[in-house]
Amino acid sequence: MRKAAFLIAICGIALPAAAQENDDLARIPGAVEEAAPPPATAEDHGKYSLANAFGWYGYRGTFVVSPGAAVPSRWNDRVSADALVTWKLSDTLRITASDVLAASFADGIGFPRQSVRNDLRELYATWEAAPETYLEAGRINVRYGVAFGYNPTDFFRARTSVAQSSSDPGAMRNNRLGTVMLRGQHVFDGGSLEVIYAPKLHSPVPMGGLAWPLDPKIDQTNGSDRVSASFSFELEEFSPQVLAFYDSGRLKFGFNASHPIGNSIIAYASWAGGEAPSVIVDAIAFGKRTRMLPSYVPVLPPVASGRGFKNDVSVGAYWNGEDKETISIEYNFHQAGLSQDQWRSWFATGANPMLSSLMWYIRGYAADRQDPTSRHQAFVRADWIEPFHILHADLNAYVMTNLADGSCTGQLGASYDLSDYWSVAAFVSGTTGGRRSEWGSLRGSSSAILQIVRYL
Repeated sequence: MRKAAFLIAICGIALPAAAQENDDLARIPGAVEEAAPPPATAEDHGKYSLANAFGWYGYRGTFVVSPGAAVPSRWNDRVSADALVTWKLSDTLRITASDVLAASFADGIGFPRQSVRNDLRELYATWEAAPETYLEAGRINVRYGVAFGYNPTDFFRARTSVAQSSSDPGAMRNNRLGTVMLRGQHVFDGGSLEVIYAPKLHSPVPMGGLAWPLDPKIDQTNGSDRVSASFSFELEEFSPQVLAFYDSGRLKFGFNASHPIGNSIIAYASWAGGEAPSVIVDAIAFGKRTRMLPSYVPVLPPVASGRGFKNDVSVGAYWNGEDKETISIEYNFHQAGLSQDQWRSWFATGANPMLSSLMWYIRGYAADRQDPTSRHQAFVRADWIEPFHILHADLNAYVMTNLADGSCTGQLGASYDLSDYWSVAAFVSGTTGGRRSEWGSLRGSSSAILQIVRYL
């Protein structure tokens, strides 16, 4: 605990907040990313905003596997303040901080532990120790991978999600909790080398626990010792990156690459592989370790309990049109996820009311780690900046499909900058599929969110 307290003190507690959830972000090609503003430069010391997001939610009434008797509220209003600040202390030293403070109002939400949440996304120092050599320490959001729907090499994504209006995977990747770490990077002509050490600062806490509003959630992001190394280089128009990642006795390797095809298409691929159990075994082991599940709970649905080499793959391409439109098509494979036979077992086991909560715990564990629950899925995303030549407007949509049962989840989003100080956005989401499908078995069926942002 002394080590945890020491590093938390280095990182600080939460900042006074201000700015969130808007589409005024740095864009991955083909993906509008909500939330944290673009990285501030040494001269741009701060970006601040206030936002209000009102949401309406629709729910299903019948289930094969009951999600429980309590039905969430059909409405929610969230007021948030967001800040991204950079302090330049010298020509070689700067500090970066990113924080969001939000208050939610809905039926059944208690004050303050359920309604108020502060998320210290990033707080770190950067020192240029030598030309093109950088050392960083603090809470940092490290994003690896080139895909849009699922990034196998995004090794630091687990347990980092924060509340936001958009469910777009790109928005969730950009706006999330960082991990407390030490990072060293050297940039050279045509590539870079990076090494990261993220220490264990706290034992992992159970999923769904109530934290105090100013809790930095170090127990979520730093629950194990992790080390990663990456090497990126340029080879003509081929841009590969190789990675190695160690986490609690598990070693993974990764590879990312992209390559242009003609003038308007870029193909990409991402792979990660290493020894790992299935998501069912991993979820139940985690539940026992955090004492959410009794030690006598069996592995259900029944699967082999041993580890084996598991592969994660994303392959796809995105196309950029002449009218600022982008379309991305992607295939995702997560070998530790549920196969079609395991989904049948999941529904058969969960039909027993005594075991339904255990089945939902497995799916909650996958969501908490931001891993796919299924093995095979397709992802399609479309974005159109200034549609029909409407200045300061943006349309975007995505669909994620389970290729085994055909069920889908998706979102349609639209935003418009009213001025330099005001922006409005709307997000309409839904899930489709039969009662025995991945997305058709969820309680939530639809949602609509209206968001207004005031930039300061």
